[in-house]
Amino acid sequence: MATFDTFRTARSAPATNVLSAVLGRIIAWNDRRVTVNMLERLTDRELYDIGLERGDIAHWSRGA
Repeated sequence: MATFDTFRTARSAPATNVLSAVLGRIIAWNDRRVTVNMLERLTDRELYDIGLERGDIAHWSRGA
């Protein structure tokens, strides 16, 4: 009679991990792009109200 180890986790294929990583980076890039575009449309007063300056947008967009 065959037995199965029920506590073993299934491994995903390496190609799936690479694809997930690439897709995650694309999604993160697009989120950052949309956010930067929204922030750039705000006035200096609106940026000040949320605690930012125009230069902070460029600094943040570079991932710093």
